[in-house]
Amino acid sequence: MLLLMLCDVRVLAPAKINIGLRVLPARADGYHGIESIFQTVPLYDKLALQRTGVKDGQCHVVCDGMILPEKNTLTSAYEVFCEVTGISESVKVRLDKTIPSGAGLGGGSSDAASLINALDAVYDTHLTMSQKRYIAGKVGSDVFFFVECNDVTTPFAALVQGRGEMVSPILPRLDLFFVLICPDVHSSTKEAYSLVDQWYSPDWEWDSIPAKGLETAYKAPVYTWGFVNSFTAPLVQRYPLIRQGLQDLHATGASYTQMSGSGSAVFGVYSSKEAADCAFLKLREKWKRCYTFASS
Repeated sequence: MLLLMLCDVRVLAPAKINIGLRVLPARADGYHGIESIFQTVPLYDKLALQRTGVKDGQCHVVCDGMILPEKNTLTSAYEVFCEVTGISESVKVRLDKTIPSGAGLGGGSSDAASLINALDAVYDTHLTMSQKRYIAGKVGSDVFFFVECNDVTTPFAALVQGRGEMVSPILPRLDLFFVLICPDVHSSTKEAYSLVDQWYSPDWEWDSIPAKGLETAYKAPVYTWGFVNSFTAPLVQRYPLIRQGLQDLHATGASYTQMSGSGSAVFGVYSSKEAADCAFLKLREKWKRCYTFASS
């Protein structure tokens, strides 16, 4: 959703959750293949983009309450956008963070995708999807999913494979009710993949739904879900707070519980809005970062 005011653009960047996430052994190029269903959820970062009129090719990011590294997903997206389009004007980006970082919710990747769309709008560059995907691939694997979202306020789901570049949209379920807990644990993606490699090597045996069956399983009643996240077992062993979050969700009647992405956020899916609201009221007394929302 874009609001144009003179040279300013304001955009929303949605979070995502992973409903199942199978990590495959490392490939020759160093990437791991994945098989997962990604689904956006109504938890948003906000970005405001402003042109500066100065042609020195800089992206200046301001984020109150959070120190970002000098090179981040926003500066990387801007750099590749300039490479593709020939734009050299500096921009200012104000980032209002709501999506917890280091939680497996795709905040940084979503921010990058929303900035790509904002830059495209303000500079009227008419990027093709192929160009957006090129930029996404230079920034991060999860960015591929987010650039496919045409309207970030509308639920979007996809079967995601490869290193993240194979995005096959599916009809999102609108009948899911979530409670999300973000334990006070920061799990870096690099650390998580290292733990997965140590946990599953050398045999890499799996007890999970094959990719071709993911969409069918996703459409089935939630209480039948057998989705597994390959990151959960090694991360739970390293960080007991993640285990506690999963146990607390289960204790409040969630039909399905799992960790999202490479952690550390965990979520429960409930049979009704009333059940989710009731669980949320109990869990927020213990967990300072606790959210509830519906998939619709």
